[in-house]
Amino acid sequence: MNNLHKYDDIINLEHHVSKVHKQMSLEERAAQFAPFSALVGYEDAVYETARYTEEKKELDEEFKNNIYKKLLATPKDERVAITYFVPDNKKQGGKYQTVIGKIRKIDVNNKLIILMNGANIPLNEITDIN
Repeated sequence: MNNLHKYDDIINLEHHVSKVHKQMSLEERAAQFAPFSALVGYEDAVYETARYTEEKKELDEEFKNNIYKKLLATPKDERVAITYFVPDNKKQGGKYQTVIGKIRKIDVNNKLIILMNGANIPLNEITDIN
């Protein structure tokens, strides 16, 4: 029963306003309770680890030769779909990507296929040509 009247002496007093410190805005008060991340960059690291990359398939010489033959037999004005491996910049593996376009040039010195749309495809990363 004694606890019910514990604050009777102050319950009806006016709210204290400091003469030294200015009153906080609602935004400043809310910022005190904003989420806090003790490990800066942790979520990014978890996302990067979980991000899927494919393993590059190793192609034998016969398969590569067949791709080169297909490539050389393709007329320059014909549209082709070229599937090739794109290595990931941040971690092991990468992804397979398919580009559709017309071949402008086969650069044997730099081992590149240059398409009319400006795409440069490394010859030794190609896995399929249709």
